[in-house]
Amino acid sequence: MGIKKWDAELYSVVGAAGELFAIRTQLYRHVEKDTLLDDFIISLRVAQEGYTIQYDPEAYAIETASASVKEEFKRKIRISAGGIQSIVRLHSLLNIFKCGTLSFQYISHRVLRWSLTPLCLILLIPVLSILSFNEGIISFEFYSILFWMQLFFYAAALLGWFLENRETRIKILFVPYYFFIMNLCEILGFFRY
Repeated sequence: MGIKKWDAELYSVVGAAGELFAIRTQLYRHVEKDTLLDDFIISLRVAQEGYTIQYDPEAYAIETASASVKEEFKRKIRISAGGIQSIVRLHSLLNIFKCGTLSFQYISHRVLRWSLTPLCLILLIPVLSILSFNEGIISFEFYSILFWMQLFFYAAALLGWFLENRETRIKILFVPYYFFIMNLCEILGFFRY
């Protein structure tokens, strides 16, 4: 919610929340039937026309959470696939010279998260391996420390996954597990699209 508030203060919120948003009737445009994130596409197409998406901290909606991590996983894959679809359908928003601040917000908040972040997380493993090997894999130098922290994080995520499948949740392990799963969803969403 803080990011939405700051976005609105800077220029515009980047996409409306599907459970609670309103637009002027004359600004509504139909979206393609196969659109996965219709709320996102509708609101950003309105923003492309020069209007802003505002955030109201007093607006209130209740939405049912996913019943399980498995359901959340499916939901996040759909959102990720919709994100890639949005990048294609809103390609004119990638032109920072045409759309200015809205383009900057869109690229930094959504496009990078849906496209480059998962790839960077994958590439970080071999890059840190090489850099830490050059320092001496068992040393207390910068890249070696980052390498071991990354391995520890992924090991914690793996243990979190193992425990989650046995219906045991330890919060400190659930956080890296959830982070890893959500980034995996970004990759799977890309291939689903």
